[in-house]
Amino acid sequence: MNVATYGPGGRFAMTDRGEAALGRSRDRLTIGPSSMTWEDGRLTIEIDEISSPPLVSRMQGTVTVTPVGVSDRELPLTPDGAHVWRPFAPSARIEVDLGPRGRWSGHGYFDANFGTRALEADFSRWSWGRFPLADGGAACFYDAVRRDGTDLSAGIRFAADGTARETPPPPRQPLRRSLWGLGRETRGEPGAPPRQALAMLDAPFYCRSAVTTTLEGHETTGVHEALDLDRFRSRWLMPMLAVRVPRRRHWGPVS
Repeated sequence: MNVATYGPGGRFAMTDRGEAALGRSRDRLTIGPSSMTWEDGRLTIEIDEISSPPLVSRMQGTVTVTPVGVSDRELPLTPDGAHVWRPFAPSARIEVDLGPRGRWSGHGYFDANFGTRALEADFSRWSWGRFPLADGGAACFYDAVRRDGTDLSAGIRFAADGTARETPPPPRQPLRRSLWGLGRETRGEPGAPPRQALAMLDAPFYCRSAVTTTLEGHETTGVHEALDLDRFRSRWLMPMLAVRVPRRRHWGPVS
């Protein structure tokens, strides 16, 4: 389970675990000592992880995600459906309790990507953004370059209750390169250049940040990611990932 916090003292945890660490039922997913449980219309995420260098420490707490509306929409990312994006809850309320590391509540969302092939097998790069709208809904934009030479360019507008409709995305707008020199872009109205509002996660092949852009005549700040899968496939990157994402093949619950 990948857990990341941002700002002073921010930490990152992601342990690659063996099959013995996985448990799944209709309403619950366990990965090692951490879990996700769907109950009474909300998702409860129990975190118990060890963060990676340089700030190695235990990360424990609970995140509760309560959808404002649940969407049944899926977006195939390749023509054959080998990769799918599923925005379960485009808008949600969240409550975070990380004990002495902080407690807060606010606005959030819940989505997931599914696939039957490795991402780097089918994509060269992509850019994604999710931005809250003034009426309580959200706009999401997916742009990707596939390895077969075709492009994905999708815009979806979600109402507050989770209903969705495809919408022509506004023009592409360039963003300043990341600290690792990763090329970035997002969508926004002409004459209002987007800008990074908060740096979150910056890696050689991936950048996540809060970005401010203009949609439907209003400024909005949402989560943006850029992914370069050509870089991810580079042989020089694997040793770096091994430090950041350690492997633990065997695992058993503490009795």
